[in-house]
Amino acid sequence: MKSYDELSREQASRENSLVSKLMEELGMEELAGFESELTERQSVTLFKITTEIEDTQAALNQAEQLTQRLRKHLERLKKLHQILSK
Repeated sequence: MKSYDELSREQASRENSLVSKLMEELGMEELAGFESELTERQSVTLFKITTEIEDTQAALNQAEQLTQRLRKHLERLKKLHQILSK
């Protein structure tokens, strides 16, 4: 007669085997792969969005600097016009 430990190990082995077969039949391995792929896609998408945010922020800063320089230039032109108009 087998000991309790032996019976318990055999039962666990049968359960693991059954779970593995069920996972294969249900496509759980495919599902795990799909989940992994989705996680990778999400990471790539987040990276692209972060890069786009940074690029847009840099472009906005450049536009603001250009606007400031153009305002200064406009003020100089107005002063020059005013002086020459007298």
